Amino acid sequence: MAGGIHCRPLFKESTDMGLFRKILDFLDNRLEMTICIALMSVLSVVLFIQVFFRYVLGASLSWSEELARYMFIWLVYIGIAYGCKVMRHIKIDAGLYLFPKKARKYVVIIGDVIFFFFAIAIVYYSWGLEQKQIMFGQLSPAMQIPMWIPYGAPLVGFALTAIRELETIIYRIKHLKEADEDKPLDLENL
Repeated sequence: MAGGIHCRPLFKESTDMGLFRKILDFLDNRLEMTICIALMSVLSVVLFIQVFFRYVLGASLSWSEELARYMFIWLVYIGIAYGCKVMRHIKIDAGLYLFPKKARKYVVIIGDVIFFFFAIAIVYYSWGLEQKQIMFGQLSPAMQIPMWIPYGAPLVGFALTAIRELETIIYRIKHLKEADEDKPLDLENL
């Protein structure tokens, strides 16, 4: 257009929506696993370098153990969210089998709801802790990174956990009618 402003639409139906869907698919299906793989890989490399420096070169790195510790903390909290996503957290089956067969699927959902509210409580309290860390401006001893970064792990991890647990609750409620009482109850995929 001569003399006019030409704006590209935000989403082209064929390409941009496909990219948008790919991004959403990644966030929904591979976010936690990708973060865990990256953290575990870097953690392994950092620890290998630390062992090499300490035992082969006779000199220790000042930052490697601190970095490994903080990465492990993040790995644990993101791993909790991944465990919720794939519905593979440890459950005590002995307690569940105290209930009648017909009630067990509801007990599992009640347990998920309790864990959802626990995750929300952790997010709430870790948000307050995160704000204090930002306000105080405390730095880590070896790497001098702001301490709100390691303290952010529970906030991010349990926020993801709450989202994944809500997805699990919705999934289990939608599939209640599909559970056949004659078959053994598959609690992981209910």
